[in-house]
Amino acid sequence: MGEPMRIRASMVGERVEVKVVMAHAMETGLRKGSSGAAIPAHFIQTVTVEHNGNTVLSAQWGPSISRNPFLHFRFRGGIPGEKVTVTWIDNRGDRRTDQATIAGP
Repeated sequence: MGEPMRIRASMVGERVEVKVVMAHAMETGLRKGSSGAAIPAHFIQTVTVEHNGNTVLSAQWGPSISRNPFLHFRFRGGIPGEKVTVTWIDNRGDRRTDQATIAGP
């Protein structure tokens, strides 16, 4: 399991704006270490964002995503005080879930 995600969710007009930084090494499997051996692949494969039990974003990622990925998106239907839950699962089966409360304007 990785470090906690940094999540910010706030109202921008009628939409909820969500910004997430996920702490993850995101190794492609192509880079070589100091010994010359390939570093095994280790990357986030799926990202899911839920609000009030509904999935508002679902993504499938691969090894080309950068280290400590940043995700930014907006959705309609949230109000200040409600929770947004972000979950990622990587190719080794590790999982991380964190929440943020939607802030007012």
